[in-house]
Amino acid sequence: MRSARNWMLLGLVIDRPSYGYELAQRFQRLYGRAFPFADSHVYTALEALESRGLVEVAPSSPAGAGQPKPHYRATAQGIESYEAWLVAQWEAEPDRQETLPRQLAVFADDPESALQFLETIEREYLKGAGRAGSGRSSTEKANLGLVDALVAEQRRIAVGGTLQWLAFARELFEARSRQA
Repeated sequence: MRSARNWMLLGLVIDRPSYGYELAQRFQRLYGRAFPFADSHVYTALEALESRGLVEVAPSSPAGAGQPKPHYRATAQGIESYEAWLVAQWEAEPDRQETLPRQLAVFADDPESALQFLETIEREYLKGAGRAGSGRSSTEKANLGLVDALVAEQRRIAVGGTLQWLAFARELFEARSRQA
């Protein structure tokens, strides 16, 4: 399964068995800005997860009038597969982190272009870092305390590291520019 959104949805089902609309709402609260996902796509994703044996429809009792809503829960295979996917994401991170430095190296003979690029990247990065975590109500923030704490700390460390790397890259290209 290639869709990161499907894996993220599986994680939500593992966290708490739910029906489709509730999953769509939770997905939007957790991932919406970074990974837009139409409510209708949740049902397609749930079908894909169910066909792979990663989720199943939990038995439900009728609640009031009308058709009961199917609640999805993760299977043991779903939990095991999700854990393996998470490990693969962490293992792939160093490769993703190498992408920008390798792409920036094309400016080895044009340090002025590299410096302009670095300035733009730093400016846009700082704008994005300032927006991070906005857009949630205080109630949602309280409900997502653990998630918010993990994300905030990861972001704090990443922002610091990225800014240090940008300064390092700038120094290297400034030295090349002086040599030219």
